[in-house]
Amino acid sequence: MQATAQIGVTGLAVMGRNLARNFARNGYTVAVHNRTPARTKALIEDFGHEGTFVAAETAEEFVAALERPRLLMIMVQAGAATDAVIEEFAPLLEPGDMIIDGGNAHFADTRRRERALRERGIHFVGVGVSGGEEGALNGPSIMPGGSPESYAALGPMLEKISAKVDGEPCATHVGTDGAGHFVKMVHNGIEYADMQLIGEAYDLLRQVAGFSPATIAEIFRQWNKGRLDSYLIEITAEVLSHVDAATGRPFVDVVADAAGQKGTGRWTVQTALELGSPVTAIAQATFARAASGQSALRAAYRGLPGGTNWDLTPYEAERFTAQVEQALYASKLIAYDQGWKMILDAAKEFGWKIDLGAVAKIWRGGCIVRAAFLDRIRAAYAADPRLVSLLSDAGFASEIAEAQVPWREVIATAARRGVPVPAFSAALSYYDSLRADRLPAALTQGQRDYFGAHTYRRVDREGSYHTLWGTPGRTETEVI
Repeated sequence: MQATAQIGVTGLAVMGRNLARNFARNGYTVAVHNRTPARTKALIEDFGHEGTFVAAETAEEFVAALERPRLLMIMVQAGAATDAVIEEFAPLLEPGDMIIDGGNAHFADTRRRERALRERGIHFVGVGVSGGEEGALNGPSIMPGGSPESYAALGPMLEKISAKVDGEPCATHVGTDGAGHFVKMVHNGIEYADMQLIGEAYDLLRQVAGFSPATIAEIFRQWNKGRLDSYLIEITAEVLSHVDAATGRPFVDVVADAAGQKGTGRWTVQTALELGSPVTAIAQATFARAASGQSALRAAYRGLPGGTNWDLTPYEAERFTAQVEQALYASKLIAYDQGWKMILDAAKEFGWKIDLGAVAKIWRGGCIVRAAFLDRIRAAYAADPRLVSLLSDAGFASEIAEAQVPWREVIATAARRGVPVPAFSAALSYYDSLRADRLPAALTQGQRDYFGAHTYRRVDREGSYHTLWGTPGRTETEVI
């Protein structure tokens, strides 16, 4: 087979097929391959008119179709399946060739694979791709890791097929080895938080204000015209306004209230624990999904005493709606800030140089968390690349200050009414924890020293200390 393809895609399920079509639509000759040849044939039959494809039935044919240096993109299930495909193709490649993993791989696996393939002279690039099947076809947000040399060859192609905002591509070199997949993982964690916060806002407007799903849909449409302008707010209005054809009831009332998850939110929380990065809003959003699926446990709790109900006047409902908007925005800002800080913590741990302003820039289009205020985050980092927190930016700090009273009132009202708001509450507690002059961690350190001689530090002098708790006078000793 003649080497004519600039890039190849193996794994032609929905995401792989749509990325292959995206490359072809943008003028690239694309080699396509699938373990089941029928999928390759179906792609050519259904979409061959969109560009130039080279169909390959075997691994050898697929590799032979690629121009040097070969760019081979894997779009298969994360984990063992990805390792198996790498082992199938790596022996057929030569030094300087590139394997690109566009799946939702765990960043630690990407780091391992990058090291192993580097020893064989093969570039390995872990690429985070966000936007679902529509984004993959029409322009996703793309977060590639890997070496700078690999991005020099691959980057222009990824930028060309990515989403565009103000003419700028939503793709950039994130960092070395697993940085791209790490940032995609955090993106998905933020996505979990954003969706949970929106769900809590909906629940409050329904359970407390007494609005119907159709009315709440209109509220979300109005919010989408302001600072909450985002893809998730937009689709929320669509979902809430949808009526089930079979029953005539609001669609949201006929859907089982048990949310699924594919694991990336869980990875975010697990990794945050390992890094010591307090992503509390993301964690509570992840646990909220887990709780929703505990049918037997929920049945055991159902019927237990709850909050006190009372009706709101139209004026009170309108005022409460404005408060919920403030609480949603403030909590969303905290969730994003937690994600940004986690990326900073990981960059320090793994030696990555990640431009957080560039991350905000490429998330403005194509991805699930795309939102208008990401442009403000990009601008904040452009003004000060060393920002420790988004709240170090004067504009965001001012908005949090304005929102904090209604934010607290919303959470207090939720508690009195018995409406669960785990993500709202976690975001506010995070805010209060970090702004506090003193935390009860001092007591925790005393407890740890008492039962485990774990030592503590003092505020008035340097060094580590241990109190001999069982001795008269409880003598304190300095521990070297």
